[in-house]
Amino acid sequence: MAGLRAKQKADKTRRILESATTLFREQGYDSARIEDIAEMAEVSVGTLYNYYQNKGDILVATVAMEVTEVLEAGARIVANPPLNVAEALRTLIEQYYDHSLFYLSKEMWRTAMAISIQQPETPLSRRYTELDGQLCAQVVQLVRTLQVRGVVHASIDVQAMGEVLFNNLNLMFMEFCKVEAMPIEELKARVNAQHEPLAALISTIKIV
Repeated sequence: MAGLRAKQKADKTRRILESATTLFREQGYDSARIEDIAEMAEVSVGTLYNYYQNKGDILVATVAMEVTEVLEAGARIVANPPLNVAEALRTLIEQYYDHSLFYLSKEMWRTAMAISIQQPETPLSRRYTELDGQLCAQVVQLVRTLQVRGVVHASIDVQAMGEVLFNNLNLMFMEFCKVEAMPIEELKARVNAQHEPLAALISTIKIV
């Protein structure tokens, strides 16, 4: 019985989030109403408020859904990465970027980022920061895995290097979200170009 209740709760949560993302895209975050989200999800407004206190909570829950799926896919890459530093970084980061607009639009990302900055002490902001931390940890783990496999110099501080790489890919993603007309391929090309010199510096394998 408990398993059935958990399944029903997960189903309602998914419906709410999918309905919210549809309306956020169609109407814009500010214009979308909680009542319309509940109607599309086929739940009562009261039920929706049992799950989420406001639209900000729904938005960050959508970010969490996005990042959870990204981390799961990223874990498979980290477990068996290409044994070329630049290629391994490109594979993981492009996987992040390719999935980034699956649920969220650029406007939704901008709103989530703004909320996390404007309200740093709220649970919503702390959750956003936690998700960033998990992505950063995965990039660090990729560098560590490559070091263990002998393609990153043993002298490299993998924690520091992973944080540098993540901070850059994250900053570039923010720039991408700010520029509505920028295509995802341009973002990937720019980040790849920025990371290639770093990959060459830390790699034990020199490409001629």
